[in-house]
Amino acid sequence: MDKNIGEQLNKAYEAYRQACMDRDYAVKELQQKTENYMQQIREQQERIELQNSIIAKLKSQLAALNANR
Repeated sequence: MDKNIGEQLNKAYEAYRQACMDRDYAVKELQQKTENYMQQIREQQERIELQNSIIAKLKSQLAALNANR
């Protein structure tokens, strides 16, 4: 009976250990994806800001051209 309990405990511990490893891997993967998405968001925001400044410059040039007509 003691041998059976020991085997059950070993199996339960191994299942727990595997579940912890799976959880840790999932957490690490989620953190990596979050960091990647945040970097992509920062890059997109920089592009938007650049395009907005170009648009503002073009609008002012257009307004100047229209004022000269």
